[in-house]
Amino acid sequence: MKQFNELGLAEPILRAVSAEGYSTPTPIQAEVIPAMLEGKDIIGIAQTGTGKTASFVLPLLNKVAANKRIPRPKSCGALILTPTRELSAQIADGISRYGKHVKHHATVVVGGARPGPQVKAMARGLDILVATPGRLEDHMRSGAIRLDETTTVILDEADQMLDLGFMPAIRRIMAALPKARQTALLSATMPKQIRALAQDFLNNPREISVTPVSKPIERIEQSVRHMSKGDKRDALVKILKGDTVERAIVFTRTKHGANKVAQHLEKFGIPAGAIHGNKSQNQRERTLADFRKGSVPILVATDIAARGIDVDGVSHVVNFELPNVPEVYVHRIGRTARAGNSGIAISLCDETERAYLRDIERLIGLTVPVDGDGPQGPDQAPEPRGARGGNAGRGGQAQRSGRSRNRNGGGEARQARGGGERAGGRGTGRDNGRRSEAKGARTENTAGGERQERQDGQKRPERQARPERQERQNRPDARPDRQEAKSNRPRRAKRTGENARGNGENRPPRKGEGDTSSAGLARMLGNIERSQSKVRGQENA
Repeated sequence: MKQFNELGLAEPILRAVSAEGYSTPTPIQAEVIPAMLEGKDIIGIAQTGTGKTASFVLPLLNKVAANKRIPRPKSCGALILTPTRELSAQIADGISRYGKHVKHHATVVVGGARPGPQVKAMARGLDILVATPGRLEDHMRSGAIRLDETTTVILDEADQMLDLGFMPAIRRIMAALPKARQTALLSATMPKQIRALAQDFLNNPREISVTPVSKPIERIEQSVRHMSKGDKRDALVKILKGDTVERAIVFTRTKHGANKVAQHLEKFGIPAGAIHGNKSQNQRERTLADFRKGSVPILVATDIAARGIDVDGVSHVVNFELPNVPEVYVHRIGRTARAGNSGIAISLCDETERAYLRDIERLIGLTVPVDGDGPQGPDQAPEPRGARGGNAGRGGQAQRSGRSRNRNGGGEARQARGGGERAGGRGTGRDNGRRSEAKGARTENTAGGERQERQDGQKRPERQARPERQERQNRPDARPDRQEAKSNRPRRAKRTGENARGNGENRPPRKGEGDTSSAGLARMLGNIERSQSKVRGQENA
C-alpha cells in the first residue's frame, strides 16, 4: 500500500495532509494523483465517500506550489465545475485545509450570492476557481473572468454535469478554454451514454475505475419496508425516535415534499431542517451548519441539494421516497458510512415505487432485505411525469436503458439547472433555469381535447340542437305558419364596399355639414350654443 509521501506531492501539501490525520491514500487517490501530476486526462470512477475530492485538489495545489507564478488579472489557472453550491463549498473547504501551507488564490463563484464580491475576488487573478456553470457564464459575459489562460479543468460529479441540461453550458464553457489543457472527470457513477459524451472533452484519457477494499455499499446495512403512501410519515417518526439514530438524512424527491416532511417531524418533537433548491444560500448554509454541529440532528433534503454534503457521523439515511434513477440511490446512501465507518440505510417503498426498487437492486447487484411484511396488493404505475414536479434536469433528455433518466419532472434540477443553484438569486436561472421537461400538446377531457383535435387537422364537430328545442319543433301542435313565415323572411343584405357600416360616403349629410359659407357657420355656432345652454339648464334644475 502506497503512502502519500510516495505520490510525488510537495512537502507543504504533505504537511497539511498529515495534519488532517491522513497517511495512506484511498485507492482512487493512489491512482488519480500520479496520473494528474503527469498531466494526463482522467476519467475517475469510485464510490461515494472514497476521497475523490482530495484526488484532484492535491495535484492542483501541487501545481500551484511548483509554478509560483502570479496569475494575470481576471484569469484563473485551474477551473473546477460542480453541479451545486454545497459541493462547491465542500471543495473550497478542502482547498483551504490542504493548501494552508501553500500561497494560493482561490474563490467560489455560485448563484444565490451577491456577484460583487465574486467580481472583486476574480479581478486580481486566481490560481483555482470553483464554480457552478450558470454564474460562471454570467461573469464570462460581463468580462469579469476569462478562461484563455486556464490549463486544467475538473468536472466533479461528472455524470450530473454532463447529464440532462448541463451539456449546453458545459460546451460553451469548454469552447472558451484553450485546446491544450488537462481535463479530469470524476464521479461515483458514469453510465455508458455519459462516458461517450465525455469523450468530446478528453484527449486520450486514462480511465481509473477502482473497487475499494470495503465498498460503501458493503459497509451499509440496507433494508426496505413496504407500506402504503399514507403510512410513511408515521413510520418515519418511529424510525427517527429510535435509540440508535444519532444523525440522519431523510431524502425526498420534491422540494415541497421536503418541507412537509420537516414540518411533520417538528410537530412530533423531532428537530429537523429542510434543504432544497428553493432555499436561499444563507438558509442552506445555516441549516447545514446546524446539522454539522448537531443542534439539528435530522436533515430533510432533495437529491440535487444533497450533492456534496460531506458530514461525518451520519448514522442513518432514510429514503422517504425512492429515487426514480437507480444511480441516485448510490449517492443517497453514500452520505453515511463515510471515512471507513458503517451506516444504516432504510427505504420506505409504496406500491407505486416497486419498479424503482427493482431497478435499484439490478444496479447494485443484490436484493435489498425486507424489514417487516412484504409487498401488499398489486403494483401500481408510478406517478406521471410532472405530477409532483420532481427533480428534473435541464436541457435535453438522455435515455438510460430505454427509459428517460429524468422521470421526475422538472422541479429540482431546474434549479440545478444549476444543480440547486437557482434559489436565492435572481440571474442564476441558467444553472437551474433551462428546464428540460418534454413539451407535448396537452389533451384534456373536454375543451382541451377538442383543441388538440383541431390542431391535428380535424374539423370541429357540428353543434347539435338541444333536445327540448328539437322536441318542441317536432310537436304536432307546433305552428307551421310561423315557422314558414320565419323561413321565408327576406334576409338583410350584407353591407359591403361603400355601403359598409362606418363608411360615411353614401349617407345623407347632416344639417350644416359641408356648408362653409358664413350662413352655414352661423347656424353651426347657434346649434352649439343651444346645446350648451340646454346642458346648463339641466344642471341648474
